[in-house]
Order: sequence, then structure tokens, then C-alpha cells
Amino acid sequence: MRLQRPPPRAPMETIIAMIDVVFFLLVFFMLIGRMDASAPFEVLPPLGLSGSDLPAGGLIIAVAPDGRQALDGVEMDADAIIATLAARAADEPALPVRVNAHHAAPLSLVLPLLSRLEAAGLRDIGLVVTPNPP
Repeated sequence: MRLQRPPPRAPMETIIAMIDVVFFLLVFFMLIGRMDASAPFEVLPPLGLSGSDLPAGGLIIAVAPDGRQALDGVEMDADAIIATLAARAADEPALPVRVNAHHAAPLSLVLPLLSRLEAAGLRDIGLVVTPNPP
């Protein structure tokens, strides 16, 4: 009696290609998820009565209710933020900067910050607000 050999198995190349695709997607979404720098503290913008949509992109300054500030997710003091942005404004004066201040942050902190940004040479400065429902 003669036993027959089983037919040869197909190579597992298709599984390897799928693993490559899965790892590519994993890395892709890890990078994309970090593109938007979040503040190291919670920021709830104030309600706004008027205004327009701010274009996406640019640098974000977050201001906490207790006065802490962060530039693109890195907490630093106001002088360091102004110095960093003044150096960037020398190369790129149209650099968009968005100030995302918590609604409980004192105006005595936010308004001088806006003035100092303008004095540093920045021209595209926006204050982020939440639309007021009608």
C-alpha cells in the first residue's frame, strides 16, 4: 500500500504582507494622533458673542485659570513664551498664534499677553472662544 503525500501548503506571504500593513497603520495613527499638541492642563474657552472661525494650524498658547501657561503643550512662563515666539516671528511674521485661555483665567493676564505677542512682531493672533448659543 502506498500512502499519498499531502499537497504542499501555500506560502504564508499573504499573512506577512498583512502584518506589514497593520504595523504601518499603527505607526501612522500614532504619529497623526500626536500632531495636535494638547495643553498640560484643562482649558475651557470663554463664550464669544461674535467672531469667525480660526484657520487650523499655527501655535497654541494655553492659559489655565491659575495663570499657568503652555506653548504647544509645553508648560512655561510668559517671558519664555514671548522670547520663543519673538525669535520665530523674526523668521516668519505671519506665523498664526492662537491663545486658548480658560474662561476663568483673569483678563488682567490674558490681555497683556495679547499685547506682548503683538509687540514681539506677531501679526496673526487669535483668541479662541466657544460660540454662545442663541
